[in-house]
Amino acid sequence: MVKRAVISDIHGNLEALQAVLAHVASQGINEVFCLGDIIGYGPNPCECLDLVIEKSTICLLGNHDQGAMFDPEGFNSGAERAIFWTRNQLENSTGPRDQIDRRWDFLGTLPRVYRDDPWLYVHGSPRNPVNEYVFPEDIYNQKKMEKLFGLITKGCFQGHTHVPGVFLSSLEFITPEQTNNVFEFRDEKFMVNVGSVGQPRDGDPRSCYIVQEDNKLTFHRVEYDKEKTAEKIYQTPDLDNFLGDRIKEGR
Repeated sequence: MVKRAVISDIHGNLEALQAVLAHVASQGINEVFCLGDIIGYGPNPCECLDLVIEKSTICLLGNHDQGAMFDPEGFNSGAERAIFWTRNQLENSTGPRDQIDRRWDFLGTLPRVYRDDPWLYVHGSPRNPVNEYVFPEDIYNQKKMEKLFGLITKGCFQGHTHVPGVFLSSLEFITPEQTNNVFEFRDEKFMVNVGSVGQPRDGDPRSCYIVQEDNKLTFHRVEYDKEKTAEKIYQTPDLDNFLGDRIKEGR
């Protein structure tokens, strides 16, 4: 029987990650899949990496994780500054050298895709696992959606946009609210965006993740100390204040 938590887009938000992992543990779930973007934007990249290394069963590569290891491409100026700051934190953090090396080794071996038939897990999309966005309005782009669903056996779990919801192969997007936060699997193929732990962008600032079971998935929202995280960002010159505002507003 499958019962796993699927999380994504932590973005260096330690308070959010701790709250979500505590919520997961309270349900007796010990299998945690992370869909990437552990770091970037947020003030605690090292601590978040350590927690994901310790707690995750499977973890995938996100575009911000990749950007920290290589020259960031396609990022706006604020995101790029955050990436360079994050890289500096990883390179110059206090603590034993083997702990620093462990973080880099972990990032360097993250896979882009994980398959557990009939399920597919990616950060971005089935076609471009690290970088491609799939937004709710893409249901009006029939050609794109047909290509994506053509790569799926039954269901795909993804993040990247920070906007939770379910895409159906019949070109429909279902918000969590429309299903009372529970989506029961059908014969129809689906892609689910599991939302963001550390930087939600759907107007609800609470952390978002899902629990996957054999025949359904459930969206969960978790409160955490947003003010504490935002204040850390405000106190870090290389992280734009906008990133702190976004955490408090959920946009």
